[in-house]
Amino acid sequence: MDSKVALITGAGGGIGAGIALALASAGAHVVLLARSENSLSEVAQIIRKRGGVADVQVCDVTDSAAIRAAIQKLPKLDILVNNAGTNFPEPMLEVSDEHLDAMLDLNVRASFITAQAAAAKMLKNGSASGGVIINISSQMGHVGSPNRTVYCMTKHAIEGLTKAMAIEFASEGIRVNTLSPTFVDTPLVRKIVDTPEKESFLVSKIPLGRMAKIEDIVGAALYLASPAARMVTGTSLKVDGGWTAQ
Repeated sequence: MDSKVALITGAGGGIGAGIALALASAGAHVVLLARSENSLSEVAQIIRKRGGVADVQVCDVTDSAAIRAAIQKLPKLDILVNNAGTNFPEPMLEVSDEHLDAMLDLNVRASFITAQAAAAKMLKNGSASGGVIINISSQMGHVGSPNRTVYCMTKHAIEGLTKAMAIEFASEGIRVNTLSPTFVDTPLVRKIVDTPEKESFLVSKIPLGRMAKIEDIVGAALYLASPAARMVTGTSLKVDGGWTAQ
């Protein structure tokens, strides 16, 4: 990843921070983007202590003008990890307009605008190597689930966006894929899976018998971002422990 510039949205913690740390360890110059400067600074400090290069960019990706400007001002862009997203698990009949709008704005509209701006920047690079866009999706982009109607809808949209982008930009050497995890053992997920009974039920749905760990997702992201995946585009790498195979 030497000489590569990688932008990671939602990089202040969880999956985004894990991927950023790994890309930096592989030699990439990482740009950490999220709304909270404190969390980004903590991740950047870890990267720098390990000898890596990290910049911090405070930005709300739902602000279209702001995210476009943030990407435009980068000296170049080789890798985008389009990670920012949210979820409000609840029965469909209880979904409020507020929650619907929040998920559509962040999971779909902001993801589209970010990917659009990144592709434009990669084309401006004029690099023979093109670029890599990794849209963080979910196993829920391939299946359905109760209490996740809106989330499933948004992640199915990301899968469709990814396929269309992959075809549209293939001639320019830009590869576009999704990374689709199962439930990942993070503080955010632990707020939902907050009892032994809930964890037992969840794990029973995963053939490999456990939730994913951040390092499981990191390995997949490194592969998709690397030259080892140079013939991989328009597909989804499911890190789901077998959930969607059932």
